[in-house]
Amino acid sequence: MLRSRVALLVAMGILIAACGNSNEIRKVSPPKSDTSVSESKEEKKKDAARIYVELGQRYMEQGKLDFAMENLNKALDRDPNYVDAHTVIGVLYEHIGNTKAAEEHYSKAVQLAPKSGDVNNNYGQFLCANGKYAQSIPYFTAAMADPFYKTPDIVYSNAGSCLMKSGNGHLDEAVTDFRKALEANPKSGVALFGMADALYQKEDFFHARAFVQRFEALGRPDPAALLLARNIEVKLGHPDAARDYAQRLREQFPDSEQVRVLDKATSSTTEAH
Repeated sequence: MLRSRVALLVAMGILIAACGNSNEIRKVSPPKSDTSVSESKEEKKKDAARIYVELGQRYMEQGKLDFAMENLNKALDRDPNYVDAHTVIGVLYEHIGNTKAAEEHYSKAVQLAPKSGDVNNNYGQFLCANGKYAQSIPYFTAAMADPFYKTPDIVYSNAGSCLMKSGNGHLDEAVTDFRKALEANPKSGVALFGMADALYQKEDFFHARAFVQRFEALGRPDPAALLLARNIEVKLGHPDAARDYAQRLREQFPDSEQVRVLDKATSSTTEAH
């Protein structure tokens, strides 16, 4: 797809050149100033950087990480301040486990575009994934402040999930973020599950049940959601419903970590009796 698009651009350039050789009377343009030439060179560098990033993304999708790295570095050679290049290479470094290099590029992207919702959300998510919960929150907050951010449910869900990981002291704040996510997108699976989990931890089992049922209605079977639903039914005193969720969990995700947690919990309960 990308090669054909580049080929199309080349063809367009040939057509434009051909039009210039027609018999139409053309105005003679004055010689370009040094400033115009300089701007033209800068534009060419930016265009080249953009194409290299697109190539890098395509190679990443194909699992050809060495070619992806090569093209992304070429993009940064052409334009060291290209935000997308820093973001995508940050994703690549994160994927191969080089967290130091990933953080450098995510941080650089934020420096270059401090008000960008996408850029701040990406950095916040990276920090949270690496256990830097407190450091991540200001970047999620900055992303929320971007009036042009197209998917606010994602950043609110990410912020809520990160607050959940940071400890029980932030449950109320997490609930607030999940509510805002659901106001933006009532079918956000991450927000629905996060809300159910937060309310369960707050011991509001009745409302937690409502949110986990809304998650189920999305038709996206998930072992963590099934285990949570089972635990909620146990707390509500509904053993039949709890057994049903446990059975579904074992049948649909027999090798999951959640099944091991369930087996350990039921074994402990049996021994206690």
